[in-house]
Amino acid sequence: MHLGMSERVERYRERFAAFLADEVAPLEEDLARADVGTPFNPRLDEAGRMHPAVWEARREAQRRSAAAGLYAPHVGPDAFTRPEMQHVEEFVYRHAGLGLGLAALAWTEGPNAAIEHAGAEARERWVEPLERAEITAAFANTEPSAGTDVLAITTRARREGTDWILDGHKAWITNAHFCDVIQVTAVTEPGAGTRSLTMFLVDATAPGVTRGRDIPTMLDDGLTGELHFDGVRIPAEHVVGEPGDGFALAMTWINWRRLIRGGMCAGWGSWLLERAVDRARTRTSGGRPIAELQVIAHMLADIDADVYSARAASLQIQADLEALPGGPYAIPLDPAAPRLLSLIKVINDEGFFRVADRAMQIHGGTGLRRGSPEEKLFRVARNLRIPAGTDEIQRNAIARGLLR
Repeated sequence: MHLGMSERVERYRERFAAFLADEVAPLEEDLARADVGTPFNPRLDEAGRMHPAVWEARREAQRRSAAAGLYAPHVGPDAFTRPEMQHVEEFVYRHAGLGLGLAALAWTEGPNAAIEHAGAEARERWVEPLERAEITAAFANTEPSAGTDVLAITTRARREGTDWILDGHKAWITNAHFCDVIQVTAVTEPGAGTRSLTMFLVDATAPGVTRGRDIPTMLDDGLTGELHFDGVRIPAEHVVGEPGDGFALAMTWINWRRLIRGGMCAGWGSWLLERAVDRARTRTSGGRPIAELQVIAHMLADIDADVYSARAASLQIQADLEALPGGPYAIPLDPAAPRLLSLIKVINDEGFFRVADRAMQIHGGTGLRRGSPEEKLFRVARNLRIPAGTDEIQRNAIARGLLR
């Protein structure tokens, strides 16, 4: 058996396959009739944001998934291990492709390992509704002048009685336009290094919270924007963990996104490979399938090598992380963890970029067509190399781990 494969993963995948056919397919048919674009190539509104009908179709897929017990298997007392989650994520990305089915597995707008540290009141108000897909979240860490360097953020929170008062500006935030609750990191003790930050759960409708402009990106999905906080009052109960835990909690969220690369890139990579093989068999040149051209055959072999090796390395890394004291989300992390977390991001980001590039080349002109799976995933592949810490920063962490 592969690392992480278990009976409950097999059952989950069987149930998810049925869910795609019985619940997601009709939603996709309704969306197609509405003529508002697709989940990953949506029409945008006048403000540049995802068309509300596409957003609502994604939300309905999430609500149905939660009702079926499929939405957030990565959190809670019976959470799947990271090796198990790689098998789950690979299945979902491979079989959902670029459809609504991807929204049915909790993504950045759902619950995550960091907010599992919330107290009882915040869990009841925010975390449990997130797990039931009743609301959505945004992770507000990045600022106009602070990205990978988390300790450079300038958003501040100060105590006032038992409450906190939040002021600042966040940018490049996924789901900024639609979120119900915002997971915000802010400076609460300037100069304290990794203890200088605190994480808060903030009501997106609270006085002083303003949703800013849309930020158009190469993904062109209308989901990225700015958030402004002007004197926002936050009750002490909505601090995640303890004051000073913000850096560790932010890294927990970021590391979760790095780990998901394993299943995401294996699933999408396998899908692109299947499509490329079919294209090579059916497209002719000079009266012969292009698969008979050695240059095309070598491209297919290179795609297969990248998908297989990244998938295998990712499964081993996930297993290695699970074996460390406290696992991949321990606070503090085991000293061996940062190198492994950075390896999984670099291996998948760069391998998947080569896969997407070669897949587009094999498809030729049709691969360049705006909105085709090859064109969209080429843009996704290029995008992956920056969020959750640039690949250059990952190499620094890998080297530190080797030299430690």
